[in-house]
Amino acid sequence: MNIGVIGAGAVATFLLKEINQNQLEELQIKSILVRNTEKYRLLESKFGVKLFTDLNSFLNSEIDIVVEAANIHAVKTLLPTVIKKKDVVVISVGAFADEALLNEISNLVKEYKYTVHLPSGAIGGLDLLQNANALGKVYSVSLTTRKPASSLIDEDIHEAKVVFEGKAIDAIKQFPKNMNISIVLSLAGVGIEKTRVCLVADPHIEKNIHQVDISGEFGEATFSITNHPFPENPKTSYLAAMSILGSLKRMNGKLRIGG
Repeated sequence: MNIGVIGAGAVATFLLKEINQNQLEELQIKSILVRNTEKYRLLESKFGVKLFTDLNSFLNSEIDIVVEAANIHAVKTLLPTVIKKKDVVVISVGAFADEALLNEISNLVKEYKYTVHLPSGAIGGLDLLQNANALGKVYSVSLTTRKPASSLIDEDIHEAKVVFEGKAIDAIKQFPKNMNISIVLSLAGVGIEKTRVCLVADPHIEKNIHQVDISGEFGEATFSITNHPFPENPKTSYLAAMSILGSLKRMNGKLRIGG
């Protein structure tokens, strides 16, 4: 499977190393869409990829699927065009807090028959949540996220402080760089209006801690995940980067577990 990547930051570099540099079987990144080719020219010789600045040229290159590894703005401006020509993996799922965009992409998927893949990112349990909600019988989903205080607020605090409590749709608006996982959790379950989020700034921790609580006709489930930061970019979860690679490997595999 030939892959095109939008963006050339830490996550894109991680994928280039794991896929191209390690010669991962049956996966190859061929093309990268950037805004400045001179800035990233070294990637061409180092990883054997071709750089593009024009979206249509990028989409018409030798690729089967697109991975968005940029930001919410890139999803909003580029995805409506991308999904008309290719399957796509979206990392910046916070973009789908915009209901108009979500509706637009849903309609385009139906019309053009391509698929949008949303990796689980920094959390787990999404397969259980989707299965439990197959009959619409999940009653509540909540997410409690604790992050190092310095990554959330400028205030110097000595005790843990709740900085947000409410709906997922409002969490992503107030903390767009910190709450992507609340959106993918909402899309897998009861929606962004019904999913509850509590965000805590904690001066005593160095890692992100997420707890998901689900209840429904199936029973109850609780997941707790403690994430190491991404070595090249501490603002990104290492597990989030790995979830993209895992998604690509599963797409290309013949034995598919879970889901």
